[in-house]
Amino acid sequence: MSIRAMIAATALVFAASAAPAQQGGETPAPENAAVYFVNLGNGDTVSSPVTVVFGLSGMGVAPAGTEKENTGHHHLLIDRPAFGKGEDGMEEMMYGLPSDEHHRHFGGGQTEVTLDLAPGPHTLQLVLGDAGHVPHSTPVMSEQITITVE
Repeated sequence: MSIRAMIAATALVFAASAAPAQQGGETPAPENAAVYFVNLGNGDTVSSPVTVVFGLSGMGVAPAGTEKENTGHHHLLIDRPAFGKGEDGMEEMMYGLPSDEHHRHFGGGQTEVTLDLAPGPHTLQLVLGDAGHVPHSTPVMSEQITITVE
């Protein structure tokens, strides 16, 4: 393989590996869509149980399985790398979020949850999923925040 071909192949691999950090699945989301924490901010100190209220603007909330334009349902990521990062970042970006203790699904259209969290620091992040739990083509996600439970 020539040097020129190796450089081109390397550039293609790099571009493909970088793309999922910017893209999710196939469902479009409006440019102005935003998901956020209504009652918590980065650096807040709280006591357990912790009520987390989800905010959404520019879109509507619909239960999982609902195929309706400009809607989605909430996912709360707890104590894990920021969305799209870590070992599973590419897969969750394109194929959907798992359901476990670090990935809470609110497929019924819920907009808040009360969590029992152990004392200490915890990270939280919201990600909107489409009808099939896959992030939108431009992911609608909050910044990851850290809270401390007393």
